[in-house]
Amino acid sequence: VALENAYYNAKSERDAGELDEARDTFESVVRMEIEQNKKVAGVDDADEEDEEDAMDVETVTASKKKLTPLKYHGSWSYKAIKQLVKLHLRSLDEKQVMKDYARMLRVASSPDASISPNALEKGVNGMLDRVSNLISNATAAPPDDDNGDPRALARNVYDLTLDAFHPTSGISPNERLWFKTNLKYGQLLYEMNETAKLQMVIRDLLKSSGQPADILEGNASMDVNTTTTTGGTHVMEIAALQIQLYSRLKDTKKLRAAYHRAMSVRGGIPHPRTLALIQELGGKMHMSQRNFNEASQAFFQAFKSYDEAGDRSRLRCLKYLVMASMLHASSINPFDSHEARAHRDDPEIVAMTNLVQAFHNDDIRKFEQILKKNEGRIMDDEFVREHVADLLRTIRTQVIMRNIGPYTRIRLARIARDLNDIPVEDVESLLVSLILDGKLNGHIDQVNGILVKKTQETSNGGDKDGKNPALGDGSVESRNLASITQLTSALEHLTVMVSKVSSNSTSSFHQQVLQ
Repeated sequence: VALENAYYNAKSERDAGELDEARDTFESVVRMEIEQNKKVAGVDDADEEDEEDAMDVETVTASKKKLTPLKYHGSWSYKAIKQLVKLHLRSLDEKQVMKDYARMLRVASSPDASISPNALEKGVNGMLDRVSNLISNATAAPPDDDNGDPRALARNVYDLTLDAFHPTSGISPNERLWFKTNLKYGQLLYEMNETAKLQMVIRDLLKSSGQPADILEGNASMDVNTTTTTGGTHVMEIAALQIQLYSRLKDTKKLRAAYHRAMSVRGGIPHPRTLALIQELGGKMHMSQRNFNEASQAFFQAFKSYDEAGDRSRLRCLKYLVMASMLHASSINPFDSHEARAHRDDPEIVAMTNLVQAFHNDDIRKFEQILKKNEGRIMDDEFVREHVADLLRTIRTQVIMRNIGPYTRIRLARIARDLNDIPVEDVESLLVSLILDGKLNGHIDQVNGILVKKTQETSNGGDKDGKNPALGDGSVESRNLASITQLTSALEHLTVMVSKVSSNSTSSFHQQVLQ
């Protein structure tokens, strides 16, 4: 009871902002429990003293001395030391953080403490999350000499954790916790842009899963070992890290190989968020290759996986899905699916909803108005911002093909007005692309600023391939000549038919007279 009261008194002091007093009280909890347990064990303080209890941070991180369990510490000591680590993390006191975190791991490994695996995993994951948050919240300013570098602190905490739970050499071997810690470490290294060390972590993870280091790069000669559900799940989790790495490095070849190999894994049951991350990055890969149809499918699957996980990232993927659908010039509205329809009125999505409607209506003015009005919501996303120019080009191309349909000659200035008064030079660029892609049969008269479409009509007076040489180059004279030729042919055909009818009628009359 005394231990419990002292522990909660220390928490009250911490909550009141009395941090120094709280540290002293938490330390007193540890001393009280050690004394109690020694008395129970019949050990006199003068007979035995745990010298390693005062182990300094240099002993752990510099000399790599193997950690050993601490005696006479119980569950209250574990809780108190855990709170001390949290207090030191607030002040970024790296030396004290490492000293007390090592002490916490040593207490957790001691049989005397009786710390359950679930409590241990929860405590360690909580510490790792706090350390990762230090990196996320770190400013761009250089680290303070008194407080230290949060990146160095994070690396030391993760390294110590991995050493403690290593499946063969750790103080408390725990393969599951070691694997999960390595995954977290890999994600942290990705966020810190430390690609070289991230590659080493990925190799360790693959090795621990019984896979060759190049299995996800498409270079391995053996198939992915997924004889168990756990094996397939681990490969998928590692793949998510590797695909992020290659996406950051812009290594398209390895990214494509890793993505397709990961999606071919069978038997694994990864977390929906892991699967969504792989599919999202796969969609971005397809977008970079301008495979908009495949990108739409990947983003839709990523959206559904994020939705299943209850992750707000589903809205980001829904934006990407809408964008890929428009770039594919698909006539299918992505909001027609019941999964997406539920989010069409979300404040973050409503701009994209209106954008899709304007796109399918070929309403270029409304489309550009929505882009300008919602510039913050749409342009804040770097990936969307990269493809806005492609979106504008796609809808402008659609408007051009619709508006020039009835005409054979049309001024470029008129097309520019239809496209919300864009420069004539931009119109020329769009038309040249359409002509080169074979979507438009014609040429540009740059002297007069006119688009001249070539006619595709045929007539009975044409050659054996159905082409009429009189059609010429599509000029007014050629079209008039073609019309006169068609009229002449029609009149000749009418004359022949009238002659036949008249001849048949005369022959019938003579036969009746002779009878």
